[in-house]
Amino acid sequence: MTERHGPLKGVKVVELAHIMAGPVCGLMLADMGADVIKVEKVPGGDDTRRSVPPDIDGESAAFMMMNRNKRGIAVNLKEEGGREVLRRLLREADVVIENYRRGTMEKLGLGYDALKKINPGLIYAEISGFGRTGPYADRGGFDLIAQGMSGLMSITGEGPGRPPVKVGAPVSDITAGILGAMGVLAAYTHKLKTGEGQRVDTSLFEAAITHTYWQSAIAFATGRPPGPMGSAHPLNAPYQALRTKDGWVNIGAANQANWLRLLEVLEAAELAEDERFKENAGRMAHLAELSEALEEHMITRSTDEWLAKFEQAGLPAGPVLNIAEMHRDPQTLAREMVTEARHARLGPVKTVGLPVKFSGTPGNVATGAPLYGQHTSEVLSEYGYNADEIEALAASGAIVVAKENA
Repeated sequence: MTERHGPLKGVKVVELAHIMAGPVCGLMLADMGADVIKVEKVPGGDDTRRSVPPDIDGESAAFMMMNRNKRGIAVNLKEEGGREVLRRLLREADVVIENYRRGTMEKLGLGYDALKKINPGLIYAEISGFGRTGPYADRGGFDLIAQGMSGLMSITGEGPGRPPVKVGAPVSDITAGILGAMGVLAAYTHKLKTGEGQRVDTSLFEAAITHTYWQSAIAFATGRPPGPMGSAHPLNAPYQALRTKDGWVNIGAANQANWLRLLEVLEAAELAEDERFKENAGRMAHLAELSEALEEHMITRSTDEWLAKFEQAGLPAGPVLNIAEMHRDPQTLAREMVTEARHARLGPVKTVGLPVKFSGTPGNVATGAPLYGQHTSEVLSEYGYNADEIEALAASGAIVVAKENA
């Protein structure tokens, strides 16, 4: 077993999750030092193993991104032997993460009420489409559905009258995983004080709703739902992407001081005297005219030229990078947001780094995503199974042991 580092070193987590939201929760905890044992289904494992292309020499790039730093075992929960393996793990676990449909774990005899009898301190994290209560609790959920129902797709896109657009990244999946990890850490803090475990319940739907804070504030205050605004901000202007001679620059001149600073750099004193643009309320009311007036100045120079001028003036601004450009950006590299994990078969594989830094207990990205069943024997041995018992469980179909480990 690779030695763990980080503030959660010593925390035992069992991940019964697949695809993205649940695995993001496990990923956050693993990167901060928890020993996360990913339990994959038999047969086939996590469906993300089949999210190809792209692949690297037959290994799913998506699966490797979501499951680095975890140990992987393959257990058939339809077999009593498999369920008993899981119970043995959960007797000692601090946390279990699951993202099955409501009732699935209960049918297997592995719901929270059953598990807290064998482990009262267990933190039982559930990440679902719509949460475990309410009229939609039995529905399955996907990022696209959550984005639509949360209102996100009504505020994303170029402007009124255009087709609905989802956010390019699966924000409800990723945010639900992060919220799940936050809930686990809060529950773990309570456990340290009292010894008590509890359920932690969040969903893709709620995660997507959290991204509507500004737009919900507008709707609460005015009674009218705001619509899409492209890259512009619903409350402050100018705060958007503006066209340059050879591309685009995002400008954050959202307060009065930065607005005046922007006009100084643009040498656009006439706009400072324009009654439409003197105050933020006017700039918001005349946003289309404002954008047009600013771009008349912006298209006279290149993106790099403007960025140099804005930096010298202390004005918040930045280029619009594609993903590959972001990977090469010096700030990305300085913050170790591109790093490598050592995969058992492929060797070093590039991955995204840990987004939270700790001065005293730094986390790290140490190991690549597990092969299917890679750590089954290792983990079961740690939990008291001998070689004959492991062989018997494999022969019965209750577990799968990887044939290839390097």
